[in-house]
Amino acid sequence: MNLEPGYSLYNTAVFSSGTLNSSGIINELTLCRVQGTISYDTEDLPNLNGSNTLTWQLYLPITFKYNGRFIVVGNGGYAGDIDDASMMTQLNLGYAVAGCDSGHSLASSGNSTYAPFLANVGEVKSWIHNSIAMTTEITRALTTEYYNKSPKFSYYHGCSTGGAQGYALAQFHPEIFDGIYAGSPGNWYTHLILSFLWNGLKSQGSGYMNQDVLKFITNRVLSACDSLDGAVDGLIENPLLCNFDITQLECASHHIPRTASGAVVCLTSEQVQTAQAMYDGPRNTITGEEIYPGFSFGSESSWRDLETTLYKTYSTLILEELVFHDMAYNISNFNWDSDVSKVDKTASPLIDAISPDLSSFRNRGGKLITTQGWADEFNAALWPIQHLQRIQVAMSGVNVADFVEVFMVPGGGHCGANPIYPHVPGTYQVLDVLVLWVEHGIRPSQMLSTTPPDGTDPTRKLCPWPENARYIQGDVDDWTSYSCA
Repeated sequence: MNLEPGYSLYNTAVFSSGTLNSSGIINELTLCRVQGTISYDTEDLPNLNGSNTLTWQLYLPITFKYNGRFIVVGNGGYAGDIDDASMMTQLNLGYAVAGCDSGHSLASSGNSTYAPFLANVGEVKSWIHNSIAMTTEITRALTTEYYNKSPKFSYYHGCSTGGAQGYALAQFHPEIFDGIYAGSPGNWYTHLILSFLWNGLKSQGSGYMNQDVLKFITNRVLSACDSLDGAVDGLIENPLLCNFDITQLECASHHIPRTASGAVVCLTSEQVQTAQAMYDGPRNTITGEEIYPGFSFGSESSWRDLETTLYKTYSTLILEELVFHDMAYNISNFNWDSDVSKVDKTASPLIDAISPDLSSFRNRGGKLITTQGWADEFNAALWPIQHLQRIQVAMSGVNVADFVEVFMVPGGGHCGANPIYPHVPGTYQVLDVLVLWVEHGIRPSQMLSTTPPDGTDPTRKLCPWPENARYIQGDVDDWTSYSCA
């Protein structure tokens, strides 16, 4: 095909089955791989003389194995590279699949102390808002040319930052995809990084909780709330129904928090305050208004990165480079009133995708599914529920469940399994139900999850919010023993 200015191809190759390893996943189907770039300007428009470059990749399965569907995979974190493992997973299902680096290169995007792309408005806008749309135009056209017919349906699949990209597609590019999967979405990215900052600062000094303390809290929470769903299975189905009081774990006067053997038996008052702050989430210090939701009961053993690294990697860099434009900015001076407004004004238009009005996406017949782990290590689990509620309010004249559904995952982590719950299945059959919804109008009433990290074979039933899985009878590790209610 003749490429328009700004587009280029730099490599094509054919791989027979079993010969291409993408981050540990081998191609089960013979495929044609096409690789190219897009030069774009600050408005994310392809431009022959654009100063920014997006790199994309396309896997095209052999014709007789092609399922007639096109899918694009998203990115994680700061992106900067192509998620070829996710691409290969979809290729092996028969999809023509594309991916991109989101419009900047990880190799030139610094490290935990510097991310140059954050100083480039064009690259920042491409990162979450526009890179998938740019990638889709060229790769879907190539797919059509390769098979001599257009794909029957187009899908998007992303988690974390990829989940944010999914909501950005529904908001800014509603015409592109028939079905969108947006897992563990960081679509309120500006306030997500404020959550990281809040938790990191609150954990400093004597309030810090090491892994033994965090595990102690989780064990006590499970003892109090595990059986609420009718099954004692080592996790909490719905933490919102758990009325645990963290102050019950505070050491009595003159008691020490550890035994002679080192076992944790209670928390210091400072640790109780830290835990409560993380449950509460960041608040405006003047008005008391919630800035971002806090973390849920049962997630405590996953808080280590919240205490130590996430605020350094994300909050510090985004505040320094994107908000205050000051590499010497002291995050300890962040004002939890006026500076929140500055974040909303300067960064939100570039990286957030939080509009509750998704009318255009609904009107074109689009469907969107979100999964969210209750024990997510990074994203507060309540956020997707809150965003769904905002959509329901903004679109009160329609049944939002006809095109958006959120599935909460008990014991689930960020974009899959959480190591603190190794017995909990971490693979969600989301594409199966999304395809049925898009192509046959069957709204998902349940979802199967499989493959826990510990190598056992339990299955779990996931339910569309606000429903929860209730144990009925039978094997507690069999998803058919539960019903959504």
